[in-house]
Amino acid sequence: MSTDQIILFSLFGAVFGLLLWGRFRYDIVAFAALLAGVVLGVVPVDQAFSGFGHPATIIVALVLVVSAGLVRSGAVFLITRTLIDSTRALPGHIAIMGGVGGVLSAFMNNVAALALLMPVDIQTARKAKRGPGLSLMPLSFATILGGMVTLIGTPPNIIIAGIREDRLGESFAMFDFAPVGLVTASVGLLFVALVGWRLIPLHEGNATAGDPAKGFEDFVVELVVPEGSRAVGREVAEMVESGDAFGVSVLTAIRGKKRRVAPANRMALEPGDKLVLKATPESLEEFRTAEGLSLADAERKAILDAAGDSVAMVEVVVPAESRIVGRSVEKIGLSWRKRAVLIGISRQGRRITKEVRKATIQRGDILLLVLPSEQMDDVVEWMGCLPLAERGLAVTEDTKTWAAIGLFTGAVALASFGLLYLPIALGIVVVGYVLMNVVPLNELYDKIEWPVVVLLGSMIPLGAALETSGGTQLIAESLVSLTAGMPAWAILTVLMVVTMTLSDVLNNTATAIVAAPVGIDMANSLGVSPDPFLMAVAVAASCAFLTPIGHKNNTLVLGPGGYRFGDYWRMGLPLEILVVAVSVPAILVFWPM
Repeated sequence: MSTDQIILFSLFGAVFGLLLWGRFRYDIVAFAALLAGVVLGVVPVDQAFSGFGHPATIIVALVLVVSAGLVRSGAVFLITRTLIDSTRALPGHIAIMGGVGGVLSAFMNNVAALALLMPVDIQTARKAKRGPGLSLMPLSFATILGGMVTLIGTPPNIIIAGIREDRLGESFAMFDFAPVGLVTASVGLLFVALVGWRLIPLHEGNATAGDPAKGFEDFVVELVVPEGSRAVGREVAEMVESGDAFGVSVLTAIRGKKRRVAPANRMALEPGDKLVLKATPESLEEFRTAEGLSLADAERKAILDAAGDSVAMVEVVVPAESRIVGRSVEKIGLSWRKRAVLIGISRQGRRITKEVRKATIQRGDILLLVLPSEQMDDVVEWMGCLPLAERGLAVTEDTKTWAAIGLFTGAVALASFGLLYLPIALGIVVVGYVLMNVVPLNELYDKIEWPVVVLLGSMIPLGAALETSGGTQLIAESLVSLTAGMPAWAILTVLMVVTMTLSDVLNNTATAIVAAPVGIDMANSLGVSPDPFLMAVAVAASCAFLTPIGHKNNTLVLGPGGYRFGDYWRMGLPLEILVVAVSVPAILVFWPM
């Protein structure tokens, strides 16, 4: 290997290692690697920021804004209002929800599609008196599968189309992914609806059937004993007995910096003491009212009281890219920034050992907030979280629904027939949505997921440098040597397995950037068309089903579904095997070598 190849492989190894570690966010890791590449001389200075102007980066940013516009216009709810029925049997419900999620994911960001449908699925589970853990993982997998069908459905497809244009002079069209994607997604959805959900382990943290509130609504909550409370002078053990009557578990009492472990403690409570308990929002409110306890300390309560009587309680899930991940409640400053108080945290399978306000927020956590009603949407959006309970989403105006759909459909049609360059077509949609006030101008840039943009902008020059240095050719030759003498289907299978394995533990965007050039170089080494290899990479990079970190959608359902890290592979492994078994023949039929 040359010196440049050694440096680049070391940089990619460091990136992958840091992404697996998870200590630093992926955009910071990728940007630091880009800067290191420039300093070490393997990335030309004049190409350092070329990735930020790359069509793939622009398309991803525009798709996020367009997705927000379709939501704000009410277009998406035309489907969900009419198709969701809580009386439907679970396999039918999963098939319908998965089908809706798959269709939405084909034309909008699949994370946004899941964010829209997840509250609907949870509410349906509550009405049907079953655990949401039985349907949330299938919904996540369905939205991932649906993204494979079109060019704009998932970032890997956009990246692969861009790499094809750079290397071969022509991009994939909007629906070039559809033949293979539709076959794979349809078979995958059938498996998820008929068989897959039965493989999900049911355990105490999983919100098992028959008790839809249990698990995903149990919060570790901190209440304060104020002056005049009925709890003043009573022993902790008495509060434990009182809590049992309301379905509340009193875990410990705190005075100053000392903890008193319940239930045996005989300490008499004083004003200012704190009780840490585990409860659902409903039982918490009943217990708090009966005992005259406070949701916050005096300082935070004064901020809340300034909102008057219009105060609401909301549950939100914390995605990996939320601004509050890795920060404590105290450091977030919710009370003085947004007049909101975080009173509870639900963290499945893990014990919260600190006071709630000192606990570090982690991805997948469910938070219980008390805040002024009129500020609910603003606070949740500022935090970068997703609401679990139904709430009034910001729909600009129902009369603009069909205009928003028409503009988007027209732009996609023009791009599909090659009459308009896709980034330009999506740009026109974004401008149209702003002019119609479907996406307010002051919220336009809030809809773009900037960490993803930075990740793409940083990784594209690194991927180009790896290709220029001959690194991707080296990987391709190794895979070709490994598969020497094997039939075409076996070669594609090996490429898919390697790509899928990377995608299960790394960001699928980073995986596509590395694997797509390798696929092209493999095809060139074999003297065949590169398109089937690119399609294999597209399917494999999108299908990350083994872990909650392989895809953002899997992370989003981790807390609300009450899943554990090891739950995903039970349905994910047979699904990945099925995807490979179905997609390889489909690729060879629709994209022959």
